[in-house]
Amino acid sequence: MSRIQSTLSALAAKSKKGLIPFITAGDPAPELTVPLMHALVAGGADIIELGVPFSDPMADGPVIQRASERALANGVGMHQVLQFVTEFRKSNQSTPVVLMGYANPIEHMGESTFIQNAKQAGVDGVLVVDYPPEECQDFAASLKEAGLDPIFLLAPTSTDERIEEVGKIASGYVYYVSLKGVTGSGHLDLGAVASKIPAIKQHVKVPVGVGFGIRDAATAKAIASVSDAVVIGSRIIQELENTPRDNAVQAVQAFISGIRKALDE
Repeated sequence: MSRIQSTLSALAAKSKKGLIPFITAGDPAPELTVPLMHALVAGGADIIELGVPFSDPMADGPVIQRASERALANGVGMHQVLQFVTEFRKSNQSTPVVLMGYANPIEHMGESTFIQNAKQAGVDGVLVVDYPPEECQDFAASLKEAGLDPIFLLAPTSTDERIEEVGKIASGYVYYVSLKGVTGSGHLDLGAVASKIPAIKQHVKVPVGVGFGIRDAATAKAIASVSDAVVIGSRIIQELENTPRDNAVQAVQAFISGIRKALDE
């Protein structure tokens, strides 16, 4: 059982919901990435999604786009992201880390080299936004052979056929995008999310995390009532944008602590 699977299984056994925060590696500064990862854990994160900066995203809204631009300006690419994970693992061997990003940086490194380097660094799962399940069976199989979980996105527009396809190869968890559009946009419709989750679970046997549009403790708690985990990204990046750098780590930990408290009430 992978670190992701064991983490989510242990939560389910306690009737608790997973908290999966996202930050972009290298934002707001490379030297803050590992301290921020530790702060997320201290605040109650169960799994960390670490964004790989990319210049031409398709699913990221303006907030995470700005984070990627800052990280790229700071010289952060895939090699540096893996170094952050290696550094994080020196003092944390238990919290799963999922790399979230796009195909180009992986293919630039080479898929097999990336998988080998990711495993060596201590990565647990990989979510590639622009790898549709129909076209990456080999990549997903190679990840699983290395003990890494291939994570996939599903959306309100996903057909039963697409959900079934994801269910065949997904591992760890699936990430249900609760909104039509990009990250951080729109207004969450809890009823719409609640009605979609059972359809997903008919075909997908791994836990379902829900993200896009979760901005506060109340929304997180509502989404957790119909899902296995909540994913929060843009709101954390905004916290970093609006906080002096010297206070960034403490501010993020405090924000995540508030979400954790709401999920556990």
